[in-house]
Amino acid sequence: MKVTVVGLGYVGMANAVLLSKHHDVTAYDIDPVKVQLVRDRQSPIADELIEAALATGSARLSATTDPLSAYRDAEVVIIATPTDYNSDTHYFDTSSVESVIADILAIAANALIVVKSTIPVGFTRRMRDGHPGARILFAPEFLREGHALYDNLHPSRIIVSDPGPDAQMFAALLIEGAEDPEPPVMLTGSTEAEAIKLFSNTYLAMRVAYFNELDTYAVQHGLDARDIIRGVGLDPRIGAHYNNPSFGYGGYCLPKDTKQLLANYRDVPQVLIQAIVESNTKRKDFIAADILASKPDVVGIYRLAMKSGSDNFRSSSVQGVLHRLVSAGVTVLIYEPLLHTDTFRGCEVVTDITDFTTRSAVIVCNRAAPELAHVRHKLYTRDAFGGDA
Repeated sequence: MKVTVVGLGYVGMANAVLLSKHHDVTAYDIDPVKVQLVRDRQSPIADELIEAALATGSARLSATTDPLSAYRDAEVVIIATPTDYNSDTHYFDTSSVESVIADILAIAANALIVVKSTIPVGFTRRMRDGHPGARILFAPEFLREGHALYDNLHPSRIIVSDPGPDAQMFAALLIEGAEDPEPPVMLTGSTEAEAIKLFSNTYLAMRVAYFNELDTYAVQHGLDARDIIRGVGLDPRIGAHYNNPSFGYGGYCLPKDTKQLLANYRDVPQVLIQAIVESNTKRKDFIAADILASKPDVVGIYRLAMKSGSDNFRSSSVQGVLHRLVSAGVTVLIYEPLLHTDTFRGCEVVTDITDFTTRSAVIVCNRAAPELAHVRHKLYTRDAFGGDA
């Protein structure tokens, strides 16, 4: 089968590599740098399994910046383009997805279109209404940055809308590429599938917010947050997972998904969704205030990336802390190897780790790192268990 994947971010690359195990896959992106990297068998994102797969195999994976060659013979087109949250409209910006759908239908009207970008509830139905006869499905993605291919090889669940031959076929493609023989599969309505994605990420955000508020309580009362979290997690209904305190939820999905869900709840009685969003803001306020309490003259921010093994720092929680520190008038240094600039948001970017640790009175890191072990006395982190979850 000939498959085209549009958008070479985490979702796109994971699906392109997964499906190229058994099918001819064309990776399409408007960014020539990303396309050339794939052609050179290098990953445009940080993901060890994707990097290894490209280096050792994926002979059936090609890449292009030409939409005509990308769509012309495609039987299945997977859309994985960005849908950032628009704070003015209070909805996802789905213009890239809509543009891609229009291009596909103009070139390959019979292709099955599978949207994997995060979209607002009701979007798939609206696209079908606007393009009568088009084969458009939504299949939400559930992956972690830095572990995108792993989470597709070992899916927690496969959800595709709507029940029917097209959904069955696409689910079979994903199962074929997976290493787990029988992952849970749900074929559900398109609107339900969209809601599953939003509510899943909102629950994760709620869990992050919960353990962060627990940690804030522990700090203010001089308690050991680790002991409290361990004791709480021994209840099997809660579990000892996804419970490590942080500076707040962040990254690409959780902030925008909770805000989108809040927008969908505009006319529905609710308090929980609003509280999750507000809790995340309060946590960053608390973290910044806790750092400033020691009256440091220079604060070092160690890494902006959201998670270890990730090269993405869009909307990372530490940036919220950074903003608050700068607003308070503190001198801030940033150590981030992924930044190829001398300044970031008005702060000096330091490329030498020794210079960074020497000049910083306090070193702020969302997650502790081995290379900071020698300056442990300077560290400010709420990392209780040494991991992302």
